[in-house]
Amino acid sequence: MPESSFTPAVAAGRESFGSRLGAVMAARGPLCVGIDPHPVLLKSWGLDDDAAGLRRFSLTVLEAVGSLAAAVKPQVALYERHGSAGLAVLEELLAVARDESVLTIADAKRGDIGSTMAAYADAWLRDGSALAADSVTLSPYLGFESLRPALDLAAEYGRGVFVLALTSNPEGASVQHVGGTDSVARRITDAAAAENGRYEGPLGSVGLVVGATVGSALTDLQLDLAAVRGPILAPGLGAQGATPADLRRTFGAAYPQVLGTSSREILAAGPGIKGLQGAAQRTLDGLRES
Repeated sequence: MPESSFTPAVAAGRESFGSRLGAVMAARGPLCVGIDPHPVLLKSWGLDDDAAGLRRFSLTVLEAVGSLAAAVKPQVALYERHGSAGLAVLEELLAVARDESVLTIADAKRGDIGSTMAAYADAWLRDGSALAADSVTLSPYLGFESLRPALDLAAEYGRGVFVLALTSNPEGASVQHVGGTDSVARRITDAAAAENGRYEGPLGSVGLVVGATVGSALTDLQLDLAAVRGPILAPGLGAQGATPADLRRTFGAAYPQVLGTSSREILAAGPGIKGLQGAAQRTLDGLRES
């Protein structure tokens, strides 16, 4: 793997994302709430499928779960579908979360090469960008090193990334499982582990996205997620079928690194603040007890 341009001096004076996330997970528990303003959910909340409805939905969720969740994860595509007005709502949501010290994961799944990847990194990870989040999801399928601009900028600004490694959609296996015990997923996992060697402390800032419903794939592909020493974003909790107990069985020794992610099951409890808080608390209790 080529040597990164990141050196400890670059991030001098900044606490790493992994350190911040680890501290809040220890204090609150390992819950991430997805902010996914699907048209069906907006309708069920009695909101119009427009920028005003999007704003009401987003800020209500943040108000309800901001003090319970370790992080919130807005789904970028559901803001983009509203054009510039939707992106303005996303900018506001990220700014309010920042002001309230709520960690954010922009679920953008960006991935490209060269100057284009650098531009994506600049948008989501640079101080002063209107879209800057605490972390962003990335797609490595043009090669893990294609993500280098984002990896280095995240290190420079004390932010993090979550790299897609093993998703639970049926089509994912056709790419991620190729190679068996030397699979694409394993190479991504190994590359993330190497990146986290540059971070001090128990949790690095290069995380992975691993579906909560991947079942035996981690064992079948011999993936050692504990060795990655980074956070594991595990979508699929709740409406997609995974339970907290499933997460413990699936992730085993890596469970302390897992950020269990629930979206629809919690969001369906709105629009009332108390309903959302109750659903989030039940999920969080399950993650702590499992």
